[in-house]
Amino acid sequence: MNTVIHRLHWEEKDGNSLYIKREDLLPFSMGGNKVRIAEALLADMEGKGCDSMIIYGSVHSNLCRVLSNFCYHRKIECTMICSHEEDEGQIATNNESLIRWTGTEIVHCAKAEIAQTVDAVMEKICRKGKKPYYIYGSRLGTGNEGTLASAYADAYKEITAYEKKMGWEFDYLFCPSGTGATQSGLICGHLLAGDHKKIMGVMISSRETERAYRVVADSVQAYFEKCGRSLPEEFEQEIHLLDQYRQEGYGKYDERIISCLEQAYLQDGIPLDPVYTAKAFWGMKEYLREKPIKNSRILFLHTGGTPLFYDFLADREGQR
Repeated sequence: MNTVIHRLHWEEKDGNSLYIKREDLLPFSMGGNKVRIAEALLADMEGKGCDSMIIYGSVHSNLCRVLSNFCYHRKIECTMICSHEEDEGQIATNNESLIRWTGTEIVHCAKAEIAQTVDAVMEKICRKGKKPYYIYGSRLGTGNEGTLASAYADAYKEITAYEKKMGWEFDYLFCPSGTGATQSGLICGHLLAGDHKKIMGVMISSRETERAYRVVADSVQAYFEKCGRSLPEEFEQEIHLLDQYRQEGYGKYDERIISCLEQAYLQDGIPLDPVYTAKAFWGMKEYLREKPIKNSRILFLHTGGTPLFYDFLADREGQR
């Protein structure tokens, strides 16, 4: 899988030029970065001899949409643990509808009850004589970081191949940073390539910054251990997390992000969603406006989320 990189039409200031890598155009389940991550997880599941998958996320989850689709395609039993904040009402999303289409069983729980729910679902599957695979490893969501990072450690080679073809390198690479899997993988690819670009993760959730930083660092370490490679001692200096643009947290956005979303579609015909990509794209533009960055080539990784773009349109039209 090799997705297109192209230059965007935007007002170039200070000699900077902006490019985008269209992971939203990956050819399965409406694309997105989660297609690569899902394939890495399925390969790991097969290698461990498991025959039933447990996925986890919210009703917005792109990963759960893609994994449930893959499981249907490959005739693998799939159960989704869907968590909610205590004050969160029932939200209907296109991703949840697509997950239901696949026949995936959805088990709802509060954020504070995830570990117990994982235990209960795993026990239920084991009683049926199956061997369950939980995508995040243990009941506490640890142990599979290296697998998650591997997808974009591999995809990074597509970026370096493009740079070689063009005869120059990008100076910055921006991406949304939620679970940290994509950013971790990109950092791994960057370290292996030995290049000089900065991988900038724009945080889109309310996760504590210190915790998010640790998750990325642990994922990078886990990947290098999994591959049996030597990790540079000062690798943590390559972790750049921008927490000042996430607003009130996951799924929260305002008119500035909506304006950014609309402009991206009108100007370049690119669908961004307010939960992940539009928030990260807006955060990137704000960062470039605020910082003394000049004469740089900048790449934005469009991580997909097309169904969420249509969620936004439906909600927007319903308010008019």
